Amino acid sequence: MVRAFVFAAALAVMLAGCAPVEGEVASAKPSSTGTVSGTLFVANKRGDSLSKIDLETGLTEFEVEACRNPHELATSPDGKYVAVACYGGEHISIFETERLMRSARILLGKGARPHGIVWHEDGDIFVTAEGRQSIYSIKNPLSQSPEIVEQTTGQLGSHMLAVSPDESLAWTTDLGSKTVTRIDLTGRLKPFSIEVGKEPEGIALSPDGKTLWVSARGSDKAFALDPISLVVRAELNTDRFPLRLVIRPQGNFAVTSNLADGSLTVIDTKSRQVVRTIAVSSATDAEKRQQVTILWSDDGKRIYVAETGSDTVAEVDFASGIVLRRLKTGAGGDGLAILP
Repeated sequence: MVRAFVFAAALAVMLAGCAPVEGEVASAKPSSTGTVSGTLFVANKRGDSLSKIDLETGLTEFEVEACRNPHELATSPDGKYVAVACYGGEHISIFETERLMRSARILLGKGARPHGIVWHEDGDIFVTAEGRQSIYSIKNPLSQSPEIVEQTTGQLGSHMLAVSPDESLAWTTDLGSKTVTRIDLTGRLKPFSIEVGKEPEGIALSPDGKTLWVSARGSDKAFALDPISLVVRAELNTDRFPLRLVIRPQGNFAVTSNLADGSLTVIDTKSRQVVRTIAVSSATDAEKRQQVTILWSDDGKRIYVAETGSDTVAEVDFASGIVLRRLKTGAGGDGLAILP
């Protein structure tokens, strides 16, 4: 059943303790404080639910039962569907984005525990199966008989996922094995893994496909890797416990989400240097808020930060580093997806 919820969005404006990025703005004022359009989807892992939030009003339009312990989300290329990785189970669920009506439920293998998920521009879904040390490729996911292929990573805790633009390669971060793994999606080559820092978790491929970025939460570092050889090209210090890493759609910045001190570390992807830190919450509030998933708006002007401990998503103006508002989510809001 669909349960409609309306919440007042809590406004909280907080200056980041740093200067704006050079070339982005000429002052510390927010670049976009007016009306924002679009839709934010949130997987609420403690509430076992999926929320749809109207970004113009900041209000939750719908919250529906999703599955046990839902984590990561991915939207379809046409924006009509959102897929949920059901980390507490063995399947992914697909909902239409208009009213969050369930459209499909795709069973994976026994004990799959799906987590990282990508809905590729070509229409295929890719998802890690942490409980099976593998990834799944799903063709025609909305058909009655989707084509499902499982490939092993051979590593423990394959958690987050990136996929190449041509669907020839995928990469996982493997928490249990402390590795990054390259998987040949054509099946011609065996998986190849290397150790990268301590507990690598965040992962993202640059828009041009030339650099693989990884954050290692146990070593407080971000790494730039060659996506083919997995040779480390650069190693950068971040703030504490960087468990997510995302790249701006424009490709010029990468950002890590640092759970232990409630901050974002901003990296210039061309120079491969840390250029500033954005304080989303104070160090004393970090434990309470439990900052996890981060997501860019398509125009690169805002960053959405899931604070799973306080059931909020912080909306951050990237240019100024100001927290514009906090949006109320369901219990344990974590995985995020956005539509313009």
